[in-house]
Amino acid sequence: MTTEQIKTGDGQVTVWLDGPAWDDHAKTATIGKCKFNSAEAGTRLLDKAAALAKSHGATALIGPMEGDTWHSYRLISERGTVPPFLMEPGSADHDKAAFLDAGFNVIASYFSASAALSDLPGPKPQDTDIFSIETWDGTDPDGLFTQVHALSCEAFAKNPFYKPISLDDFLAMYRPVVSLLKQELILFARDSKGDLVGFLFGIPNYAEGPAPASVILKTYASLQKGAGHWLSYQFYVNAKAMGFETAIHALMHDDNLSAVRSGLNGADVFRRYSLMGRSL
Repeated sequence: MTTEQIKTGDGQVTVWLDGPAWDDHAKTATIGKCKFNSAEAGTRLLDKAAALAKSHGATALIGPMEGDTWHSYRLISERGTVPPFLMEPGSADHDKAAFLDAGFNVIASYFSASAALSDLPGPKPQDTDIFSIETWDGTDPDGLFTQVHALSCEAFAKNPFYKPISLDDFLAMYRPVVSLLKQELILFARDSKGDLVGFLFGIPNYAEGPAPASVILKTYASLQKGAGHWLSYQFYVNAKAMGFETAIHALMHDDNLSAVRSGLNGADVFRRYSLMGRSL
């Protein structure tokens, strides 16, 4: 990725000049790794970043986003009182004001929610012969993430702000967390031919310490109707059997099916996030 850093005594930002598509803009850049001493300092840095992106031909700037949605993006718009969880993006309380004062608007909204596992998993989904659910056997993590990469690229291709990622870059992101993985929290849906049609990636919330009480439903994707429901059901069953007390539904778009599923399972929203955009 082509990046440029802007650094002053008041803070710093990094600009990615080859960002994902946004609406009908000819070229979008992104801005991330934002560290502002104040809202006013942030606004000045964001204006500098916008001028830099425009000088390189960008017609829009979105952020916070470290190049694409595979990496860290979004700012916290409503913090609440729940402590940060593992892999959650962070931002200062004044960051949103800095973006708004620099001419950005909210272009997408997200939330995280939690639910007591004592209230889950709810009714068992209807049995099916179309696919089966299996748990990762704990071996060959590169093979695991190679499968997840291929299905993710297909399942997420129509999502807003989608941009492809190479397998090498994808593996580089996930290899550092292999030691944290629990095989019972990584689930696959396979069709009758054994082809992967869905996956769910969960991880203990080690931000609470070495013996966390909460578990994060980080990502799931499905190419087969009904597989997502089965994957989440089995995730709750497994997490409950492992002794976890709370499930965190992490970083869901306000409009997607995950948000609907979270609502159906009685989850309580504890944090909200925004992605910001500005035409240049």
